[in-house]
Amino acid sequence: MVLIRPQASKIDFRFLRHWLNSPVMATHIHGHRDGSVAERLNLPTIRALPVAVPPLHEQRAIAHILGTLDDKIELNRRANETLEAMARALFKAWFVDFEPVRAKLEGRWQRGQSLPGLPAHLYDLFPDRLVESESGEVPEGWEMRSLDSIANYLNGLALQKFPSESETEFLPVIKIAQLRAGSVAGADRASTRIKPEYVVVDGDVLFSWSGSLEVEVWNGGRGALNQHLFKVTSDLVPKWFYFFATRYHLPDFRAVAAAKATTMGHIQRKHLTDARIAVAPPECMERLDAVIAPIFDQTIRNAQQSRSLAKLHDTLLPKLISGELRVPDAEAFLKERGL
Repeated sequence: MVLIRPQASKIDFRFLRHWLNSPVMATHIHGHRDGSVAERLNLPTIRALPVAVPPLHEQRAIAHILGTLDDKIELNRRANETLEAMARALFKAWFVDFEPVRAKLEGRWQRGQSLPGLPAHLYDLFPDRLVESESGEVPEGWEMRSLDSIANYLNGLALQKFPSESETEFLPVIKIAQLRAGSVAGADRASTRIKPEYVVVDGDVLFSWSGSLEVEVWNGGRGALNQHLFKVTSDLVPKWFYFFATRYHLPDFRAVAAAKATTMGHIQRKHLTDARIAVAPPECMERLDAVIAPIFDQTIRNAQQSRSLAKLHDTLLPKLISGELRVPDAEAFLKERGL
């Protein structure tokens, strides 16, 4: 690690941070890395990094504009932490712990009464009995279903067999690394002519079943689905349901993968068959969807807005520094968009 201490009389520290994180600097740094085993920058290279230095008052104005975008991105991140926790808690209470049914059985939830996670208008939707099934107790009238019976888990392609058409006509390849980063920056390139079902778009649920097992809603832009990733879809249950159902079983899947990790641990389709979750009848699921879907969908909108804001940030920075875009014009631009 290197400590960079800005000279306050010459450069605003917030402006310097934005500059060092800009695409312009990323490109420059990429071309000056060395190291045969671990890539690194040496100290002389770091000291020689070029920094555009407008007048100090302009630096502060630019930093304020870009900081406004950063603040909104951070606000979205915090909001999504809260929203996802709410949706996850409802899913677990309703479909794993069967809290509404148990609360009715024990007399803790009465008709017309609202409790945390138990709104009064849903009282008659939940049964008041648990019955035995081959997978344990389940609310009366509900079914224990395997993951692969409620959703389709489409494995990706060996995309090295589908090279891009040209330098300008391609789809970024979404591998495990891209899934974890939530971005296609630096991704390989594949043909745009792959079958439509293997094209990933914002809002798709992706599940890496090999190596680093993760389940995420993709919001990193259009791309191509690589092998070792499932794209999960369903015509039977809502997106939030198969997302949280798959995530609920993720610790078990990771344990399976770890047990067979001679080189790179993974799960097999039979593990999707063995993994079960309680599914409510269609009319009940529709009513529950009306509660959870708005929360879940808002997290997707927030993530997509943050990606757009980050792109706007990276677009504005060089324009502001070069003088192509004046500070008052940029401020007016953001004000028009409610930022």
